[in-house]
Amino acid sequence: MPDDVQMEGPQGRMNRAFDGRRRDEIPQEANAWQSFRGWEILFALTWTVSTVFVIVDDGHSVLTRSATVGLMVACAAGYLLLGRSAIMEDEDNSLRAMWYIALVVVIFVPASLLVSAATFGLFALCPQVFMLLSGRRAVAAILFLNLAPALHFVTEPGRGVGEMVIFTGTTLIAITYALVFGPWISRIIHQSRDRANLIKELEASRAEVARLSAESGALAERERLAGEIHDTLAQGFTSIIMLIQAAQAQPDPSRHLGLAAATARENLAEARALIAALDPAPLDGSTLDDALRRLSTRLCEEGGVTVACTIDGESRPLPPSTEVVLLRAAQEALTNVRRHAAASSVRLAMRYCTADVTLLVEDDGAGFDPSTSSGYGLRGMRARIEQQGGTLTVTSSPGRGTSLQVTI
Repeated sequence: MPDDVQMEGPQGRMNRAFDGRRRDEIPQEANAWQSFRGWEILFALTWTVSTVFVIVDDGHSVLTRSATVGLMVACAAGYLLLGRSAIMEDEDNSLRAMWYIALVVVIFVPASLLVSAATFGLFALCPQVFMLLSGRRAVAAILFLNLAPALHFVTEPGRGVGEMVIFTGTTLIAITYALVFGPWISRIIHQSRDRANLIKELEASRAEVARLSAESGALAERERLAGEIHDTLAQGFTSIIMLIQAAQAQPDPSRHLGLAAATARENLAEARALIAALDPAPLDGSTLDDALRRLSTRLCEEGGVTVACTIDGESRPLPPSTEVVLLRAAQEALTNVRRHAAASSVRLAMRYCTADVTLLVEDDGAGFDPSTSSGYGLRGMRARIEQQGGTLTVTSSPGRGTSLQVTI
């Protein structure tokens, strides 16, 4: 996991956590456990109050109180120089953390033994122990910090039984509270941090999925447009070229030129429909069966090929995407017949069944070897048919004609 999302520890180390991020990527409001200011305020307030209690405690000599205040100032300096950086290091049981806790024990325990009012500093030190240590190390440090002044208080002469019972009970409650709620709060912080990291990973994954989806959609749209251009404009231009070439070879070119003009007009309509993202022009205002009959008639007129168009079964409207795929398949098959097959007759059949529909185009032309065919037309046709959940079967061999069957 990247460093910028590794936020081990209670307050998360915002400085390190947000290193390397752009300003606009930094969240407007940090997570609760990332707020280091609260811990700073807690330590400053608790340490100031404890020092004041020591200064005003007239039960001890000025020298004792001065020594205690000096130890507490040294402990505060240790926090500023070593403890604060150890907390921001955000690593449990690090060498710096253990050095700081050892320094706290060496300085604070004598201070609490000299003047018992200094023990109020435990309110600041106990949370730091759980922020820096884990497991048995944290438990040992908590017990030592709390039990040392308690034992000193109990063993002092002149203490009454009732006073010792109250103090002992209060100390046990404080230790139990620290040992129970300290690890519990730490676990909550760790779980919250892990969940925050998981949310960030999920957001990153969702963004990646959206990016890949957009790229996939763009690729699919390019493929669709490539297929539409091939099936409309490219085929139309091919027909126009063939008709003009035929007109040039005839003494009276008017018939072929008229067909070329009609094809050009249809091709223009196809282009406009494609640009406007409308339904294909051959289907506008007509049924699929009518469009197939027009394709058959055009092949007869342009190529002089006998075309038999039959509709089997009960004709019915199909989903627009299915009709487009079937129409494009018929266009591609008839274009290939005109350009390559040198056929004399073609059979185009549309069969409607209960669970599927089948388009069949057969010719008696030259045929070819399907295993060696690498043209875009068949590849694009197969891809579009498979997208509709259909199958394409091409049966052919040299000299034996070709049969193309589409079932959806």
